[in-house]
Amino acid sequence: MARSSLIKSELEQINKVFAVYNKTFVVKSSSPDEICCIFKDGHGGHQHTINCTISESYPEAKPMWYSESEDKYVAEVMENLSEMDFDSKFQLIDMVKYLVVNLCNKFGMEPPTQVKELDNMKIKAIFDQPHAAGGEGSLGNHHKKKYLHPHQIDDDDDDDDDEDDINDVSDAVLEEIVQAETEKARKEESEISQQNQQVLAKIKHIQRQKHLKGTVSAGSVQASDRLMKELKAIYRSDSLKKGCYSVELVNDSLYDWHVSIMKVDPDSPLHEDLKKLQTSDGVQPSIIIGLSFHDNFPFDPPFVRVVSPVMNGGFVLSGGAICMELLTKQGWSSAYSIESLIVQIVATLVKGKARVKFGAPKVKRHFVAQPVC
Repeated sequence: MARSSLIKSELEQINKVFAVYNKTFVVKSSSPDEICCIFKDGHGGHQHTINCTISESYPEAKPMWYSESEDKYVAEVMENLSEMDFDSKFQLIDMVKYLVVNLCNKFGMEPPTQVKELDNMKIKAIFDQPHAAGGEGSLGNHHKKKYLHPHQIDDDDDDDDDEDDINDVSDAVLEEIVQAETEKARKEESEISQQNQQVLAKIKHIQRQKHLKGTVSAGSVQASDRLMKELKAIYRSDSLKKGCYSVELVNDSLYDWHVSIMKVDPDSPLHEDLKKLQTSDGVQPSIIIGLSFHDNFPFDPPFVRVVSPVMNGGFVLSGGAICMELLTKQGWSSAYSIESLIVQIVATLVKGKARVKFGAPKVKRHFVAQPVC
């Protein structure tokens, strides 16, 4: 389904379900580029404005939701929504459903019954799409039922039973999705320190402001989503919690990281060099690795260099860049995680017998491209 047809279909259904007379959630305005909604929390008549920006690359690029509300429950739901992964078909419908249900749960309210209508509308919309192999026209009964639970297929000619099954499945799926998403969000949040949660919240706010100003491209949306997931995964990792390394975003940029390596193989010469490094501010000695990402990440590797101290050996070039096959377009895979990359960098330094060059003057390094190894 083309972007315009898909968005039109979803907006029609969302507007129909959450019209102006709805007491809990209202779509105030909508267009193929943005949606403005009002959530009424039922606590003193408070209303919270929630907006959504839809990029031209939808549904490949996920819509960006944001709210200026200072309510902690609204902020939490908005944050969790930005972290969720939704099926590329009918993302807007699934996002609105997630938003309404979780906001109601946070404020101790019963979700409006209209939420269930979204599932039925989505299923109907799927059935009404042209069949890829059969041209224009609605899907046959066989294809309708493949979207239902495989154990709930009745006779092909029993239309009434089919409709009942759709309603039953919709309720069960809705409850299961909400429970799974809520539990997943709570578990992930509990694994991240309060300090790092504040970093994530700040970065998300910055990204939302960029969306509002229209300063992001379709590629950067995808790259930002992936980098946020990578950063959260690192914040939850045991290696970070054990002090093997730490991560800092340079100038709060999601595309420029400084990774401080504090622990390496204790039997390596590099370990002894780390012990000899002294810092004037009492911070644990470390090797600072710079990771620079571009809008085409994760399809292209980041640029990696040693920021400090000055080193030789270990495949570290004179300018600080690290020469690894993994960091070339031929050796890189979009499936690699940043944490696994950090592990490989440390292993490469140790294997290559990298050493700290004591007494070398500190040089501010600037790089624009990965070197040819």
